Amino acid sequence: MAGKKIDRVRAQSALETVRESPAIALVAAAPALVVFAVVWWLAGFGTALLLLIALGVVGFVVAKMRS
Repeated sequence: MAGKKIDRVRAQSALETVRESPAIALVAAAPALVVFAVVWWLAGFGTALLLLIALGVVGFVVAKMRS
């Protein structure tokens, strides 16, 4: 079961990377931000927020099923 948990060293390394260079995190998040902005522009904030929540739930479920 230990293989399914987040490794503390990797998690700490990721946090340190974001602290040292927030631009890296912004580049990684840019596609999601662009999709959110386009959906907001085309369909409104409520729809964009619902889509964001739905994709988050789907991602969580898929991640749980794979582990």
